Amino acid sequence: MLQACLNGSRDKAFHRDTPFTPTELAFQAETVVAAGAGELHLHPRDDSGAETLDPAHIAEALLAIRKRVPGVPVGLSTHAGIAPGGAGRLAAVAAWTERPDYVSVNLVEADAPEMIALALARGIGVEAGLWSVEDAERFVKLDTAPKCLRILLEINEQDEAEALAVAAGIRTVLARASLDVPILQHGYDASVWPLYRDALMRGLDGRIGLEDGKHLPDGEIAAGNADLIKAAFLMARVPPNLAPEATPAPPA
Repeated sequence: MLQACLNGSRDKAFHRDTPFTPTELAFQAETVVAAGAGELHLHPRDDSGAETLDPAHIAEALLAIRKRVPGVPVGLSTHAGIAPGGAGRLAAVAAWTERPDYVSVNLVEADAPEMIALALARGIGVEAGLWSVEDAERFVKLDTAPKCLRILLEINEQDEAEALAVAAGIRTVLARASLDVPILQHGYDASVWPLYRDALMRGLDGRIGLEDGKHLPDGEIAAGNADLIKAAFLMARVPPNLAPEATPAPPA
């Protein structure tokens, strides 16, 4: 499965095609699904362009997207920096009138167990975001771990060898726990394509989009999210033994 991550916390200074409004999100959802993406991950914004969990803004974004791409699973972030922040995030999620198919929850955050439990109680799938071996060790001890929709290996390290090593360490913890939960592995900026290629070789799900990076495998800036999804499918068609030894570093 290839998931398209449409915007994250990026702004239009990062890439002019970063979608903010429900209309922009819905249009880009349609373009990435047409390009082959099987699921969507996004961060709805308020009228100022700031990330939000406000029930009204969440409903507006989800309804617009589902009108353009009915039946395509849509997921949202719940990270601690999204307004209203802190414990207020739990109250906002509890008040959602339009529910996403799933939410991502970062295990590095203190209230991750509470957010996971709340989402599951509301019938919302959970993507458990693991940034480190420590996150993985915390996650496998939760009684809700086997109930999660999938596990996200979210690798932030920018050195390719270091990024791959962190991912391997997390997978080792998960293997020891024998959790029967799908894994999606993705990188960030310089590690996007090395981690995606590694995911392909291991038969793991992947994620590509402007939230994670704007560069194509050759280092050029993508025209937008659909361009990145097309590049991911092209890479998936190249046998691993013909893939380049290393991904070119994005231009400074």
